[in-house]
Amino acid sequence: MGGRPLIGVSTYLEAGARWGVWELEAALLPAAYPRLVSRSGGLPVLLPPDQPELAPQVVARLDGVVIAGGPDVDPARYGAERGPRCGPPAPERDAWEIALIEAALAARVPLLGICRGMQLLNVALGGTLVQHLDGHAEAVGVFGAHPVHPVPGTLYAAVQPAGTSVPTYHHQAVDRLAPGLIPSAHAADGTIEAVELPSAQGWVLGVQWHPEMGTDERVMRALIAAASETGS
Repeated sequence: MGGRPLIGVSTYLEAGARWGVWELEAALLPAAYPRLVSRSGGLPVLLPPDQPELAPQVVARLDGVVIAGGPDVDPARYGAERGPRCGPPAPERDAWEIALIEAALAARVPLLGICRGMQLLNVALGGTLVQHLDGHAEAVGVFGAHPVHPVPGTLYAAVQPAGTSVPTYHHQAVDRLAPGLIPSAHAADGTIEAVELPSAQGWVLGVQWHPEMGTDERVMRALIAAASETGS
């Protein structure tokens, strides 16, 4: 098709957001996400929660998909009881984003999961989560940073071959890795920081951190390069 690839980014659904004199239900997304897509060579399109059965039609119009960070995945999605430090559910978003993930995998559209997006990718494919993880957030509402180390021979290692410090703000993590997923980066404490599918199944990567909050564009640029190839 030529031109910049079209990259869909999933969004929040908030019961009440204020702007001007209004306080209304809103579909919203931190501006850092579309800015990162644009800086990295893509055209961002926001994907508010919708009917899950529409996801294949949406993905068919996109060159790449980003599942953004956000609230905790409902433990019922992976057959667990809600722990005391697990956040409230977001059922519409869980259902919509799982449908986007499944549609992207079925159509082999390049897929990047960020924080919650990586965790939801693991859940969608049959994995489970640790419902609370200490030491991976600076303070409430404050992004921290820690190093992650790539697993040699993986897609992620090809994108970032050396260990690097990344922006972090998460309290959940992969527990049981889903069948088929490969761990492709770890934190110093052993926490899985990136996952992927074998390259024969398309370009699929999840990262536990928040690249949109930093200056390193390599992960997003890799997604957009893959989207340019599949969309051309």
